This record gives sequence, structure tokens and C-alpha cells, in this order.
Amino acid sequence: MGFKLMMMRHGDPNEPLPVDDWAERLKAAIPDIEVSVCSSEGEAMEVIGEADAAFGDIGPELFRRGTNLRWVACPQAGPRAGYYHDALVASDVVVTNTRGIYNDHIGAHIMAFVLAFARGLDVYLPQQVRSQWRPGAEIAYLPESTAVVVGIGGIGGEAARLCSEFGMTVLGVDPRVVEAPGGVAELHRPEALMDVLPRADFVIVTVPETPATQGMFGAEQFRAMKRTAILINIGRGATVVLDDLVAALASGEIAGAGLDVFQVEPLPSDHALWTMPGVLITPHVAGTGPFLDDRRAELFIDNCVRFDEGRPLRNVVDKAGWF
Repeated sequence: MGFKLMMMRHGDPNEPLPVDDWAERLKAAIPDIEVSVCSSEGEAMEVIGEADAAFGDIGPELFRRGTNLRWVACPQAGPRAGYYHDALVASDVVVTNTRGIYNDHIGAHIMAFVLAFARGLDVYLPQQVRSQWRPGAEIAYLPESTAVVVGIGGIGGEAARLCSEFGMTVLGVDPRVVEAPGGVAELHRPEALMDVLPRADFVIVTVPETPATQGMFGAEQFRAMKRTAILINIGRGATVVLDDLVAALASGEIAGAGLDVFQVEPLPSDHALWTMPGVLITPHVAGTGPFLDDRRAELFIDNCVRFDEGRPLRNVVDKAGWF
């Protein structure tokens, strides 16, 4: 049957995508498809008026011109703040995302943080930089530890599975999941977060940025945690109030933090977190790993075939909830 598709070459300023190759593969899968690949918003302005579907960041002005749009494919699982603008949310246009393609990479990153803190690497790595030999860091025995995983989707589910493989008790917190997946001993609604936080040795935050998760972890949540607890955030920086986190670490309300995402990125070089004891930082790389372009392409091309055939799309987003 065929349809008209507009694709932006850059799904994210820091993540160029091989969409020209995808265009050739799409034409092989859907012979009658018409694909326009655009390098700039200006180019996209010229063609989006005829497009039935679009891949990329379709801002308000571009969206206003896309009067025929029925589907927008977001290149990320959790895009930038503002991607889900009012006009897009209010429209009948279906949005899909790429959730699910990062689960194994981010799951491994989470466990790297968990194991690092369990074995005292947060103490020994700074000592290595100073050429200091000082044994004696406190060691956590994981089979006697509890992890609260906030967000039991694909990434959180994989984190829960890995934690349980190491013998940890896993408590899940999620607004959508109704049955505890493998590895999760208890499943709770977000309203119960303050009740489960005091039980956690590790609090693992995997949730995307949504209206409900912005500032989800602040002073009140840190006060509810054990003084020996570790916070791990690999979801989105907007979920953790950094000033409150710094204060909680400085006062000893919590013992440490493993952070891959931040309210402000890059994290300013003079920020207190860089030099605070008990803090491990990675520069928003938890999702990095092989095969991502292949997985993203497979998902997008399959959805294009589904769209052409009038079948339900994969990874449809709740636009009002941003995920």
C-alpha cells in the first residue's frame, strides 16, 4: 500500500543515527513507501506537510505543519523534556518510543554500581588515585540486602532479575505493572514508596522523566532511607533533586550514591558531588553498548510494516504521561 515517511537524521544531538541505511531497508520491506530523510528542521518543514508518519524530534512548529501525521516515532525511550509538547499530547497522533532496547546494558551498569558499593570500591578507587593502601572498607553481604527498584519496566525488571540472582530481596515500585515479575518479592504502587524506602539497602531508580517523577527523590525521601543506604539513579536526572542529595550525603542521612544522570548535564566541574566521599559518577553512559542501532532499526522497520498494514504498533506511548 505504501505511505509517506519523514525521517530526521539526528534523533538526538549526541546520537547520530544511520537513517539513510534504514531508508533503503524500508524501501525493500515496503516497496511503495516514500521516504524523505532530512538533516535539519528547515528541510523537514518543506516535506512534513505531506507525511503520514515521522521519525525524530517533532517540535511544535514542525508538528503544526504536519497536518497529515498519524504516527510519530521517538528515537529514544525517554526523550528530552518538552518532546511531548501540548499540541502533540492533545492530538490523535500515535507516538511510539524505543523502550526495551537498552535493558541488558543498563541492567549491567546498575549491577556494576551495586557490586562496587558492596565491595567497597567507592572507598578504594579514590585511595588508588592517591596511591594509598588502606584496607578496611565496609562490605555488604548481598544475600542479606534489600533492593527497592523504582520502576519495574524492562530496565527495572532486568535490574530486579540480576539483583535476585545475587541473592538480594527485591521490592518493586511501579504505577503500571500489576503482577510481580521474576525476581521481585513484593510489588508496590508509587503511593507506598515512603513505606518501602526504610527497608532498602539499595534504592535503584529506573523511571523515566514524566510529570509524576520530576523531583521524585528529595529531602523527604532521603530522610526516610537508612543511613547505610545507597541511591542508584540511571533513569533521568530530573527525578533526583541534586541539592537535596548533596545535603543528605553531607549530613550522613544516606551512605552513598551511584549516579549516571543529573538534573544538569554535563554535571558542572565544580559541583560538590564530584569530590564527595561515597559517590560514584558515570557521564550518562548506562545505556551505551553494542547492537543498539540494530535493535532500534528492527523495532522501527517492524513498526513501519505494521503501520502500512494497519496493524497495532509496538511501544505505543501514553503521551500525557510521557512514557
